[in-house]
Amino acid sequence: MPRAVALNVAANTNEPGVRGPVYPDGRFEYVPIPESEPTGEPVPTYADLDLDVDLPDGASERPVHLDPEFAEYPCCERYTYGDPFGVKARPLLDLAAGDYVFFYATLTTSGADDDRRDWVADDWGAYLVGQFRLARDPLDGEAFAALSADERRPFRNNAHVKREPFDAAVLLLGDDDGSALYETAVPLSRPDRGTAANRVVTDLSSDSGKGPWWRRPMTFGERETAELLAIRDDAAFERCFDD
Repeated sequence: MPRAVALNVAANTNEPGVRGPVYPDGRFEYVPIPESEPTGEPVPTYADLDLDVDLPDGASERPVHLDPEFAEYPCCERYTYGDPFGVKARPLLDLAAGDYVFFYATLTTSGADDDRRDWVADDWGAYLVGQFRLARDPLDGEAFAALSADERRPFRNNAHVKREPFDAAVLLLGDDDGSALYETAVPLSRPDRGTAANRVVTDLSSDSGKGPWWRRPMTFGERETAELLAIRDDAAFERCFDD
């Protein structure tokens, strides 16, 4: 039975100064953060992604840190993710092929209130936006450097592989069948208050839901991962809430 880790990703009010939108029917737009480090080869800009979100003035020509990489997203090739920070790398390195990584983002509600699904937040909230089912065991930086050129090729478009110097403490590769950028966001917040976690966080994950839980990595055991996968397939998301 697989286990899982959930990580916070994507644009926020610090960088680039706006969250991605979530619409009344639960669809959303994935907006990556800007690239903050030198790169050894060109990377896409916000303009290359053809986004609907209104970016801050001057942001459209900024290069983006396109990580996680989702195969169905503009300028992406496969399902890859890298991270230089130990606080995220440690729980990821405990996973194995067949386990899951869920990615969540804070999103701002955009659209008419009278069309809004009852689980979409009033203002902003945290939502799952995609997942990987790991195609291989996670790699730390040394293990990646030891791979042959052919073995490294699936990671060639990852943002951390493009950085100069390479800085990933962990690299992940998702398989094509069990990985996806979602079409509909899955709520982690309660609809009346973005800072209030629903039971996916408080009952299923390792996190208490207290303090700034929407910034922290969360782990899920085997039973909890199975329930989370079932919740993702339930369009009403009734099991996200206690009442």
